[in-house]
Amino acid sequence: MASRLEINFIRLLSRCEFVASEKRGEAEWRLEKYVAALEDMLVALRKSPSKPTQEVLTEYTRKVDFLKGLLEAEKLPSPTEKALANQFLAPGRTPTIANERMPASKTVHIQSKARCTGEMRDELLGTRLSGKGTTDGDLRNRRCLPLDERQSAAELDAVLQHHHNLQEKLAEDMLNLARNLKNNTLAAQNIIKQDNQTLSQSMRQADLNFEKLKTESERLEQHSKKSVNWLLWLMLILVSFTFISMILFIRIFPRLR
Repeated sequence: MASRLEINFIRLLSRCEFVASEKRGEAEWRLEKYVAALEDMLVALRKSPSKPTQEVLTEYTRKVDFLKGLLEAEKLPSPTEKALANQFLAPGRTPTIANERMPASKTVHIQSKARCTGEMRDELLGTRLSGKGTTDGDLRNRRCLPLDERQSAAELDAVLQHHHNLQEKLAEDMLNLARNLKNNTLAAQNIIKQDNQTLSQSMRQADLNFEKLKTESERLEQHSKKSVNWLLWLMLILVSFTFISMILFIRIFPRLR
């Protein structure tokens, strides 16, 4: 069960995402105050004894950082800088409340990028729209723009589409690179595993050969000892026989006078 602090945090986070999805004027101050309160509640939630899991805390931190980055991007002077800053924002991955089909932070991110694109187009055409939105008369006026301005708008759309295609191609190349890296890593892992198995077998065979060599060395040493013993006894018998023979010879054939 979520704690009271976490429930209040989720309510305030949902309120911030709702305010961020609306079109705000320059004098709007609520969202900045709400986000500051969110940061304080997030710090308290991390220190709470009944804090949620680390994955949930990471998702909360991601959403709060997204709202902070959104506010900082809106303070930039030019639409180009705003669009570039929006590209680096990372919205939340999960819905904040249960009845959301799509995470509200992703919706806010899409709306923010669309507003930045519209501001860039308006800046290029020199026709900044008012805060009331685009009316039918504005659309008719834009249709009646000179050919150069319409060509500029078309060129801007082509540039934006080109950058979008480049981003998609870059993402696809990075995905292929990651896939190839994974395959190479798995192949290298299999090769290392096979080498380890071969090395283990070689070490076991070397240990077996060493034991056999040790056994044969002991047998050879015992055999050598046996051979030396037989030779020693043979020499002793021969010397004894010679000694006895000399004594008998002396006894049988006394010394001549």
